Amino acid sequence: MHHSTKSSHGGGQHHSPAHHAPKATPGTHHAQHHQTLPSSHGAPGVQRDAHGRIKRDPEQRAKFMHSHPCPSTGRTSGACPGYVVDHKQALKHGGRDDPSNMQWQTTAEAKAKDRWE
Repeated sequence: MHHSTKSSHGGGQHHSPAHHAPKATPGTHHAQHHQTLPSSHGAPGVQRDAHGRIKRDPEQRAKFMHSHPCPSTGRTSGACPGYVVDHKQALKHGGRDDPSNMQWQTTAEAKAKDRWE
C-alpha cells in the first residue's frame, strides 16, 4: 500500500530516525543557528520597554530639535510634517540616543532605511 512507511523498495528509509538526527543533535549547524538568534536582536545593554522596543529618551530628541529646527516648518518643537528624527547609527546597532547621533530624515527616506536596516 502506498501510505505505509514500510516498503519493499526501500521508501521507508526516508522516515528513519537517523534521517532526522542532525536536527536534534547538539553542536550541529541547525542547533547552533537557533542558539545565536537572541544575540542578533540588538546591541548588548540596550534598554527596552515592556513591548520589547528600544527605549528612547524624549529629552534627547527635544535637545536635537532645539538645535536643529524642523526643515519644513522652521520650528524647534512640535510636529515636523514630512520628516522624522533619525538615529544615524541605529540604536539596535550600538548607536547612542543623543543629539550627536540624530538627523532629520524625510519619511520616504526613513521607510527605505527601515527596509535595509
